[in-house]
Amino acid sequence: MKFLVWLIRVLVFVLLLVLALANTQTATLNFLAGYAWTAPLILIGLAFFVVGLLAGLVSGLPAKLRLRMENGRLKRELRVARETPVVKEEPPMPPLI
Repeated sequence: MKFLVWLIRVLVFVLLLVLALANTQTATLNFLAGYAWTAPLILIGLAFFVVGLLAGLVSGLPAKLRLRMENGRLKRELRVARETPVVKEEPPMPPLI
């Protein structure tokens, strides 16, 4: 299974590399207020990929921190539960009639 996953990764990498090498022409990206950026198309694509990657990581950070805190709390509760002695309670005696 790992071989299949790596094979797919290599194929996707080669496909993206061929796509990048085929799109080396210059493109102009126009921003608001008259700003413009002229760069190779692949560089513009890479910049947007990096910005999207960073945005995804930043948006997932609060959830990750919350889960780490909850995991620590649950580990502390488990440690306390393991250290607490277990008291065996015998069932009550039936009434004597």
